[in-house]
Amino acid sequence: MRTTSMDSVRAAQREDRERVIQLLTDAFAADPVARWVWPKESDYRARFPQFASAFGGRAFAFGSADLLDIGGAALWLPPGVEPDGDQMSAQMETTVEPSRVPDLAALFEEMARAHPTEPHWYLPLIGVPPEQQGRGIGSALLFHAVARCDAERLPAYLESSNPRNVPLYERFGFVVRGRIQAGSSPPMIPMWREPVRK
Repeated sequence: MRTTSMDSVRAAQREDRERVIQLLTDAFAADPVARWVWPKESDYRARFPQFASAFGGRAFAFGSADLLDIGGAALWLPPGVEPDGDQMSAQMETTVEPSRVPDLAALFEEMARAHPTEPHWYLPLIGVPPEQQGRGIGSALLFHAVARCDAERLPAYLESSNPRNVPLYERFGFVVRGRIQAGSSPPMIPMWREPVRK
C-alpha cells in the first residue's frame, strides 16, 4: 500500500472545480445513499455533480475545497456556512423518482435536526475514486483538515453515508453520534470530533 503525504493536499482553485466535482462523482458511484436517491447509473451520473455543487460547493469560495491531484477531494464548509438548501430542494423535486421524494425530504429533515448548532467545520463530501483507494489519499485529506480544525480549536462534524467509512473517521478522532434514517433510506452515521488541544 502506498501512502500519500498530507503535504500534497492543496486548496482547489476555480479552475479545479470541475475536476473536484468529477472526482467526487466517481467516488460516490457505489455510495448507498447516493444510489438510493438515483438508482440508475445514467441518472446518477447526470444528477450527482449538481447535487455535489449545492451540498458542498460553497467550500470553493472559502479555500476549503481540498484536492489531492493524484485523485481525491473533500469539500469542507467553515463555521456559519451552510449547503445551498434551496438548490438541493429544487433538484430533489425535479430529479428524484416522485415515490422517493417524501422519504428523501424526511431524511434531509433528520439531518437538519441532528446537525450541531455550535460553531464547527462541516464535511459534506469527501471521496476517492475506486481505482485510487488504498493509497492513503483519504487519510491525507483528513489529516490536512483535522490539522486545520485543531489549529483553529474548532470541532468538526460529518455524516457518513457509507458504514464502511466509519472506522476511518474514528481513526481521526470522530465519534459516532447516533443514526439518521427515514423511510426506505439507508442509514447515515453522524460523527463529531473535538479539536485536539496542543
